[in-house]
Amino acid sequence: MIYKIFWICLASLALSACQTTSKLEKNDAPIESIESADDTDIVEADTEQLGFIDTVPPVNSAEEEILPEEEPVVAVTKPKAPADIWERIRAGYQLNLDIDRPRLSSQLRWFSSHPSYLDRVSKRGERYLYYIVDELEKAGIPTEIALLPIVESGFDPFGYSHGRASGPWQFIPSTGQMYGLDQTWWYDGRRDIIGSTQAAIAYLTRLNKMFDGNWLHALASYNSGEGTVLRAIRKNKKAGKPTDFWSLDLPKETRAYVPKLIALAKIIKNPEKYNYSTYFIPNKPYFDVVNIGGQLDLAQAADMAEISIDEVYLLNPGFNQWATSPDGPHRLLMPISKAKQFRTKLAEIPSNERVTWVRYTVKAGDNLLLVAKQHNTTVNVLQDVNKISSTMIRVGQELMIPVAGNKIESYTLSSHQRLLAKQSRAPNRNRIKINYTVNAGDSLWLISNKYGTDSKTLARWNNMGLADPLMPGKKLVVWLEPKPSESSTRSVMKKVVYTIRSGESLAVVANKFKVSINDIKDWNPKVGSQKYVQPGDKVTLLVNVVGG
Repeated sequence: MIYKIFWICLASLALSACQTTSKLEKNDAPIESIESADDTDIVEADTEQLGFIDTVPPVNSAEEEILPEEEPVVAVTKPKAPADIWERIRAGYQLNLDIDRPRLSSQLRWFSSHPSYLDRVSKRGERYLYYIVDELEKAGIPTEIALLPIVESGFDPFGYSHGRASGPWQFIPSTGQMYGLDQTWWYDGRRDIIGSTQAAIAYLTRLNKMFDGNWLHALASYNSGEGTVLRAIRKNKKAGKPTDFWSLDLPKETRAYVPKLIALAKIIKNPEKYNYSTYFIPNKPYFDVVNIGGQLDLAQAADMAEISIDEVYLLNPGFNQWATSPDGPHRLLMPISKAKQFRTKLAEIPSNERVTWVRYTVKAGDNLLLVAKQHNTTVNVLQDVNKISSTMIRVGQELMIPVAGNKIESYTLSSHQRLLAKQSRAPNRNRIKINYTVNAGDSLWLISNKYGTDSKTLARWNNMGLADPLMPGKKLVVWLEPKPSESSTRSVMKKVVYTIRSGESLAVVANKFKVSINDIKDWNPKVGSQKYVQPGDKVTLLVNVVGG
C-alpha cells in the first residue's frame, strides 16, 4: 500500500512539472515553484487504473480565456415614412434645380401666381400620385417626374389634345401602341392609370439611356420626339455651340415644357418661398387592384363597392363604355377601403350575370353594324357572343346582346357622355348651337370654312384632334357667332325656338324676326335641307331683342 501511494505522488509531481514548463513556454513568465499549482489541478485517479490519469488544465489568471464582450443590443428602427406624399417626392429629387433662366422664371411666376390651379391639379392627382411615386422609385427615376402629368394633362385622365394625345401622360396613338397600350372602342390604354404609367416609365427610361443620362434631353424628347432633339444637338455641335437643353433650338412648346416641370419641382421643394401651401395628399395607397375575371357592367361594380359611378370611371378611365372591355384588362381599381367588400360581393355573382343581356330578333333591313349601334356595342362583340364567323345575319335570327344595366345617360363619364357634355358647353351665352352631320368628302377645314370659324376651334368644340378621321354620319356641333343688326346701335342677342305656323314660310319667319333666310338655314341645317317647312316644324333663331 505504501508503494502504491508513493507511485501516485511521483506521478503527480511529474505532471505538475510538465504543466509548469508548458506555462513558461506559453506566457514567457517564470513560475516560482511547483507548489504554486492549485490542488484543484489534479483529478483523483481510480486506484485500480494506474496507467491512466485524467487531468483538467489549471486555472490561472494569466491564462483565463478572454471572451469577447457582448455588444449592446441596439434597437434598429426604420425611418418613419412621411405622412405627406409631397415630402416623399422631395426626398427622391435628382434633377439640378439650381438654375436661373428667363424661361424658368416666367413659369415660376405663373405657377406661383395661380395657387388655385396647383390645388386643383393636386386634387385631381390625389387618386394616382402614390402609385406613380411608388413605381418611379422602383425604376430609379427622379421623383420630379411624378409632376410631369401636371405639365402634360393637369392630371386629367380624360385629357385629349389637338395632336391626338390622350390620358394623364398624353400618349399619341402610335407611341401608345409601341408601348402596348391598346386603343379600341371599349378601352383606351393611354388613359389607364397602371398601363400608361408603366408605358411612360419604359419610354422615359429608354430616352434617358439614349441621351446618356441627361434627363433634360430625355424630357424634351418625350414632348417633341427624340428625332427633334437629336437634330438640334447635331446642329449645335456642327456650329460649335453648347448642346445643353437651354442652348438647343427646339420648338416653342418644348422650350417651355422642361421649364414648366422644373418650376413645379422648385415650388414643391420650397413652397413657403413661393407663398404656397401644398394640398395635403396622404402618403398611402389610394386604390387596390381587383381581378374581375371577365366583362363587368361599371354601374353594377359601383353598386357592389357602394361608390359613385364617377369614382369608378376616375379610377378606371381607360374604359370607354358602360362596361369593362370583353377582351380585358380584366381588372378594376377600387378605393382601398372598398376593395374587400367589392371582392366579396363579386364572388357571389355568377359570371353570366355580370352584364345584362337582351334577346334580339333580327328584322328586315337589319345588319350587324346597325344592331350593334342600337345597343351600344360592337360588331366584334356580337360575333363573339353569338358565335358568328361572318357579318351575315338573317331575318328571324335571335341574337344575344350585352347591354347597359342602367340608363345610358347615367354612365356620365363614358366616352359618349363626355362628348355630349363637351358639345353642350357653349363658348359664350350669345352663340347659337348648330348640329351638323358629317357627309362623305367633308373635312374639318370645309365645315369650319362654311360656318366662318377655324379647324382648331371646331375640333375643340367636338373634343377632337385635328388629324382625327371624320366618318360620314358623325355628329358635330358648331357654335355660330351672332350677326347683330346693322341698323341697331347696340344689340342683345337671344336664342329663340320658334314653331312654324300654318301658312308660314322661312321668308315670313325671316321677315318677322329681321334675320335672313340663309341665317335660318345655317342655324337649322335639317330644316334648311327641306324644300318646304311644315306647320309644327321648330326653328332656332338668334334675335336682337334691343334692335327690334
